[in-house]
This record gives sequence, structure tokens and C-alpha cells, in this order.
Amino acid sequence: MTSLPLIPAAPDVPAARRAAMPPRHLADLDLAGRQALVTELGEPAFRAKQVSTHYFGRLVRDPAGMTDLPAATRDRLAGALLPTLLTPVRELACDDGATRKALWRLHDGSLVESVLMGYPDRVTVCISSQAGCGMACPFCATGQAGLTRNLSTAEIVDQAVYLAGVAASGAVAGSPPRLSHVVFMGMGEPLANYSRVTAAIRRLVAPAPDGLGLSQRHITVSTVGLVPAIRRLAGEDLSVTLALSLHAPDDELRDELVPVNQRWKVAEVLDAAWDYAARTGRRVSIEYAMIKDVNDQPWRADLLGRLLAGRLTHVNLIPLNPTPGSRWDASPKPVEREFVRRLRAAGVSTTVRDTRGREIDGACGQLAAAEDDDTDMPQEATA
Repeated sequence: MTSLPLIPAAPDVPAARRAAMPPRHLADLDLAGRQALVTELGEPAFRAKQVSTHYFGRLVRDPAGMTDLPAATRDRLAGALLPTLLTPVRELACDDGATRKALWRLHDGSLVESVLMGYPDRVTVCISSQAGCGMACPFCATGQAGLTRNLSTAEIVDQAVYLAGVAASGAVAGSPPRLSHVVFMGMGEPLANYSRVTAAIRRLVAPAPDGLGLSQRHITVSTVGLVPAIRRLAGEDLSVTLALSLHAPDDELRDELVPVNQRWKVAEVLDAAWDYAARTGRRVSIEYAMIKDVNDQPWRADLLGRLLAGRLTHVNLIPLNPTPGSRWDASPKPVEREFVRRLRAAGVSTTVRDTRGREIDGACGQLAAAEDDDTDMPQEATA
């Protein structure tokens, strides 16, 4: 594990301000909105395109690097269009630098996490959509922390842009220098912050200078199964991948592991997922955390296989990354292999997710929880 340079944490913010959303940022606005803001400052509208090109096209955030802007106006334009949204608190690296996890402090003191993962053929970032999460899944560190608030569109996008800049710097050896994939699998339930998440997706896929210029097909949105939102997403004319965090094929267990199942049962959630696949032509990814002696029995593999057989889907089995003090643990490898065998025997495409980041508190929410614990401890105990 490698600790990257720290930037001092943002000062604590009074509780009265914690509910306030962050300052307006160019990623919250379309190009026309940015132009209107620039003209309000007394600058020509084309300055908005220049600043947007720096941010989305060149991944430049420092006004000093925006040399095509008049020196007298750089700071003022950047202050209006590029306010600081994410202050790095801690950055850790492992896997020879190919995996990098960042913990951010937001303007109100909330903490969120992002992860950059470099591969020989691609660079992927995993981003958060909420500070905390209200879905209360008991095996998830973020779910144990509860929900603080939704992130703004720009707070979501800024995570991807920042880490795209890390990739572009050549810091991830052995990987391409360009960010190619984004997964909404960080902190929070993306579809519980629906309007801002879909707006963020449109920023990520719009060509520069409107956005980051990613392929829609390289964006994955995870959900625990908010059925109305899944059906709404199917009508958005977006070709993103839907990842359904199922974790159990039967309602009795899923009611415990994914409490929202008490509102929308397995059959209803899968029906919405198949509707999404039919309307978009995109294969649905079924996410299934392998939890020792909880959901890894052979009969559950067989039941899952029957539910998914013949559908446009792929199962992504996830070796559980246990959180400190948790009663949940990962399934043994022989059990995992038998689960895979049974699913494949049923004709269901299945893979096991590449396990990364265990040395750097890779499970979502672990760094934030550790930072909160450190903050709460007496100073002499943390020195």
C-alpha cells in the first residue's frame, strides 16, 4: 500500500450549513447556461467555451494554466465556473499503482470516495452519487453509515474529471492515458439521486467542451432495485449498462440483505430489469456478493440460474470485501467455484470480479468510516 501526497482537509463547516448544496459549477450547466453566466460577469460568451475546453477537454483546473484567457480575468472566470467541490483528504494506491482510492471532503464536511482502476486496455473510475447511503444493506460499509445527502451533478462529474487527469498524467503505468469507463458503484444508490445522476451521465458522454466525451456503452449504473427508477431510466434514450445488485435469488434472504426488497420483490425487480434490456438492447449485469454461509448455497445458485436462464444478462460474482468488525465474510474459493459451475451449467454467463484494493480499504465506505472514526477520537489517540 502506498500513501499518496495529502492535501489538508477542509475546515469543519457549521452544522447550519451542512444541508446547503455546493456552489454552482460549470458541470451543473449546459453550454448555454455557462455562456449566460459568463455574460453576467461582463465577459464575452465564448469565454465559457474556453473554460469548458480546459476543464473537460484538457483536464486543466488551475487558472494559471488557462493561458488563452486574459490574465486579468482568469481567476474571476475560474472562481465563477470552477469553484472547488472536492478537497482530497487521503489518496492511497496499491497493485503497483494500478488501483488508486481517493477520499474527498465536500464543502459541508461530508466525505465521499472514488476509485481509479487501470488495466492494460482501459482505465475505469468508480464514482459516488451520494454522501452515505440510505439503502441500509447490512454487509455494506456505506449502508451502515446511513445517508448524509445527495451529491450535485458537478460533484459527481468532478470525481471522474479529477481521476481522468490522474490517468492523463501517466501515473497509472501500463494503462492507457485516457479514462474510458465509469461505473456508478461508489457510495450511495444512484437511482435515489435520479435527476442529478442522469444529468451527470449526459455530461460524461457529451463531447468536449460540453462534456467528457465518453461512450454511453462504457458507463454502468448500479442499483439495488428501485423499480420505478429502473423503468424511468429505460425511457431516457441512454445506452448505459444497468447493474442490478441482487445478492439473493429468494425474497426471504433478500429482504434481509437488501431491505428495499421489502418494497419491490425479486420477481418485480427482475421484470423491470428485463424491460430495460428489451428497450435498450443492453445486457443487464447481475451483481452478487458471495457471502460465506449466507447466500452461497448450491440450491441458491440453481435458483438463480433458473431465474436468469435465457435472459440478456451476465452474472458478476463479487468476493465480499469484509468491513472491520463485520460478521459477514467472503465465501471460500471452492464454494465460489461451485456456484460459478452451477450458473454456467444453467446457461448463464458468469464471471468473478477482479478483486482489488483490499490493502487500501477497498470496500466502498471504509475510508470514509475510518476518517470519521479518526475525527471522533481524542487528538492524543491519533497522534
